Amino acid sequence: MEDLKTKLKRVITFDQDRKRRWKHRLRTAGLDAVFLIIGCSFGAFGTMGILIPNGLTSGGVTGITRIVQSVFPGAGFSVVYYGAVIVIWVACLLALGFREARKTALLTVVYPLFLIVFERLDLEMLDSKDIILGVLYCGVLYGVCNGLVFFRGYSFGGTDTIAKILRRKLFPHISLSKLLLAIDVVIILASAFIFGRNFALYAIVMMFITSRVTEYIMFGFENKFVQMEIISRYATDISAFIMEDIERGVTSTVVRGEYSGKEWRKMVTLCSPRESMLIKSYIASTDPDALVSVVHIDSVWGRGEGFRDLDGED
Repeated sequence: MEDLKTKLKRVITFDQDRKRRWKHRLRTAGLDAVFLIIGCSFGAFGTMGILIPNGLTSGGVTGITRIVQSVFPGAGFSVVYYGAVIVIWVACLLALGFREARKTALLTVVYPLFLIVFERLDLEMLDSKDIILGVLYCGVLYGVCNGLVFFRGYSFGGTDTIAKILRRKLFPHISLSKLLLAIDVVIILASAFIFGRNFALYAIVMMFITSRVTEYIMFGFENKFVQMEIISRYATDISAFIMEDIERGVTSTVVRGEYSGKEWRKMVTLCSPRESMLIKSYIASTDPDALVSVVHIDSVWGRGEGFRDLDGED
């Protein structure tokens, strides 16, 4: 009889956990949709309502699209942008595999649709052409767009994907941040030849504003890296997610709660703030009773991706 009660209790507990996970996933999906719609709207309006009417350009896929448009003036911005991100996504799929490609699949399809909609609406924010105001407001709108999207753990799959491909195939000893910077520098230099040096310098200012606003929207003034300590009964599942999906290392040890006398596994991982959001979301859906602490790190030296080398050169 005792065994039957124990088995029944396990079944009920499992069923409750499953229902709780599904509720969390549905709630998360709803929040994701809201954040993505708002974020993509801000980004698309910044491009169609400010950047293009003022003749500005930028780095990333937007800058590539503006360069292509200068060669083929009759091509619509949204169509060229759509083609560019599809090509990048296919290259990512072939070079990095499905696991990496699926991270950017949603926004590869969705964001260009917002560009098409705002291109058709033909809205302009400024009454007259004003480059300075255009740069400022474009940078803010792009920053809000990126911040909201990254906050939910999504990625646009633009030049950062190109940098990942180059690092995997050609330059394994060069950090991802340096490759991404090099790509943006090439785009800005090409823009200088096509649109003029002033517009290239405006693009640099816009990118700086965008990066600052993005960081503020996501994390306030938090640091680049965080250390997460996780205590959970689902240590195996969480560790697998961090190592396989996030592609970060995990260190674990056995700890004991002095009050309960129970033993648990404590996991420690170093990751970016954006990756910590993905890990937090997974833990919330897997084990809402887990204990998670986050410490902000000024700098990390080591051989991990995105970390500085111990010799101080990276």
